[in-house]
Amino acid sequence: MMLGAQLRRLRESCGVSREGAGWEIRASESKISRMELGRVGFKERDVADLLTLYGITDPTERDALLHLAREANSPGWWHRYGDVLPSWFQAYLGLEAAATRIRTYELQFVPGLLQTEEYARAVVLLGHSRAGSAEIDRRVTLRMRRQQVLHGEDPPQLWAVVDEAALRRPIGGTAVMRQQVSALIEATTLPNVRLQVVPFAAGGHAAAGGAFTILRFSDQELPDVVYIEQLTSALYLDKREDLEFYALAMEQLCVEAEPPERTPELLGRILAELPSG
Repeated sequence: MMLGAQLRRLRESCGVSREGAGWEIRASESKISRMELGRVGFKERDVADLLTLYGITDPTERDALLHLAREANSPGWWHRYGDVLPSWFQAYLGLEAAATRIRTYELQFVPGLLQTEEYARAVVLLGHSRAGSAEIDRRVTLRMRRQQVLHGEDPPQLWAVVDEAALRRPIGGTAVMRQQVSALIEATTLPNVRLQVVPFAAGGHAAAGGAFTILRFSDQELPDVVYIEQLTSALYLDKREDLEFYALAMEQLCVEAEPPERTPELLGRILAELPSG
């Protein structure tokens, strides 16, 4: 997506049409469009030819963009889990790894990036009850590996809004939930994590339709992406009207939720109300 956005800027700055760019690399206008949206792989030779067409002759600038093309073609860490990873979710993992800010609302579960291993196992079992233990283990390992994004260099800002129902539902049993709520209290101490809870007292709210995630990237030319997961597929929305609708819903949720500074107290109360046995 980052490389595609840069190629689009370069093409437009020198007045080349998509059709003209496609002719240069023996491709269609629609392929150029897909390249600029980051929805198709890049051949390094094609990128080099386009850079020449766009008048980019400085070796340093060319090398930087060609290096980006090589990175874009490198398989992400998640590809090793291809046997348990649907193709529609692989795209999300790439976006999540590249995002600088992740805003998410969860109605039924604790957000995946904040789940403990045992809670994640219980969630995986809900959707894959017939899977063998080895497959379950790989799915759980994949979810735990995702969480490293929050602890690496220059991690994204995670702003999670969770419905109180997700914290009251005993996924995996009481012991698992006690561990999970304790882990959430600890997560609130991370400088790049902001967690809010929508209490039952809030009644109906702006996102009653279901969970969603909004991802933002460092390149200001890239649009935000709204991700909505379904049982067997997912939606990726980047049209302006969709982004504005979901951004407004997220902002309203943040207003209706308890302030972030009250989250540890609220979680502590929920933890105290869980049976200790």
